Amino acid sequence: MAFSSGGREARRFFIGFEAPLRGKTQEDRSLLDLLDPVAEAAGYELVRLRLMSGTRSRRLQIMAEGPDGEMTVEDCARLSRAVSEVLDAADPIDGDYLLEVSSPGIDRPLTRLKDFAAFEGFEARLELDRLADNRKRFKGELAGVEDQNVALNVEGEADTVLIPFAWITDAKLVMNDKLLQWGAAQRDARIQSEQTSAEADQDLSKE
Repeated sequence: MAFSSGGREARRFFIGFEAPLRGKTQEDRSLLDLLDPVAEAAGYELVRLRLMSGTRSRRLQIMAEGPDGEMTVEDCARLSRAVSEVLDAADPIDGDYLLEVSSPGIDRPLTRLKDFAAFEGFEARLELDRLADNRKRFKGELAGVEDQNVALNVEGEADTVLIPFAWITDAKLVMNDKLLQWGAAQRDARIQSEQTSAEADQDLSKE
């Protein structure tokens, strides 16, 4: 199946084994197995989980989002409570640790294949677990996905590069004017939606 984007031809690499993006270590992945159902039951999806070492205690960093891609302070608090209950009961982490629940942020990590499709047209940095074209790091405009491959328009390259999702060990959106404008538009839309909802509630209370 041929693939092209913006007049470019596709240049493919070979398909490899799946590389972990949401959790790097085996301990991370075990915690994801435990907490994915908890987040889903609360109405969220875990984007990334990292159990980090610290000078005094470890930190369990969780990035999550709702079905609409949003994650407010209230959402973080709600998910934190749900996760804490399960962690307290299961006790899967040795020693003391600090739980941090947050949104992915505007220059978010891309950890799922659907993330690369959702942010088509935005610039991203990718790091691979092996050499492709004699390098492991790529930067370019996301051009969608095909099967299990991420399409990337790399500056200075004539072809669209198709990189197997399984090879990617780290990926993140690049902070630039386009991304900042998108983030501002998303924020304005959210504020407008909240104001409309609040006004509707006030109208109902007057009836």
